[in-house]
Amino acid sequence: MSQWMTLFQKEILEMWRNFKWIWVPITFILLGVSEPLTSYYLPQIIKSFGGLPEGSIIDIPPPTAGAVLASGLSQYSTLGVLIIVLGTMGVIAGERKSGVAAMILVKPVSYLSYISSKWAGSLLLVWFSLFIGYLSTWYYTGQLFDWIPIGEFFQSFVLFGLWLTVVLTVTIFFSAALLTPGMAGFISLAIALVLSIISGALSHLLEWSPSQLAGYASALLTVGELPDDTLPASLVAILLIVILLWLSVFLFKKKELAS
Repeated sequence: MSQWMTLFQKEILEMWRNFKWIWVPITFILLGVSEPLTSYYLPQIIKSFGGLPEGSIIDIPPPTAGAVLASGLSQYSTLGVLIIVLGTMGVIAGERKSGVAAMILVKPVSYLSYISSKWAGSLLLVWFSLFIGYLSTWYYTGQLFDWIPIGEFFQSFVLFGLWLTVVLTVTIFFSAALLTPGMAGFISLAIALVLSIISGALSHLLEWSPSQLAGYASALLTVGELPDDTLPASLVAILLIVILLWLSVFLFKKKELAS
């Protein structure tokens, strides 16, 4: 356990040196506050562009607080996923390419500890960034529109965080399996995009898909209750995370021993 904690602390320190603990949370906060502010000031924004007939009245019905908060989550489904992949695609592949991984594994360090500590460090960064970003969305939505119950806020946060954890784990898997960080990031983004598109198009058949968790979190905010398939999708997501982590260790160990 002390070995794992040492590797975990190293990972946290490395992210401080790379300023990830600064720019990732700040980016999530900017994404978080943009949706309620844009929704609230949309009529003024449209009016400022001009080009409307004289005397015309802009009458845009204000969105509900749940819809605004759900739209805020959609920001993390696109740009947030991109940030996560770009920020983590090189955590293993980059160290393998530079030879740092070989230097660490020369010592009595287990492959499981090495992979899991990097995953846990990245996971902490992702959940922390999502929390403060989503909290800023919730706060400004409450100030400008209406307050969403704190229980619904936390439930939607956990569901969406679970989906981002799947994306993170997929990225860690390809970072461990491939030597090129760029390729690992490209494939991870492609898989997340394809999975979201297929699950959206075949939602009646793939209710258990982990990518549906983002939609289920939004449904909770707009409808006020969780869909029936939330639990199966959550369990599949957790199972997928465990399997991908195991495969990451297996492939990484196989490639390192073969090199």
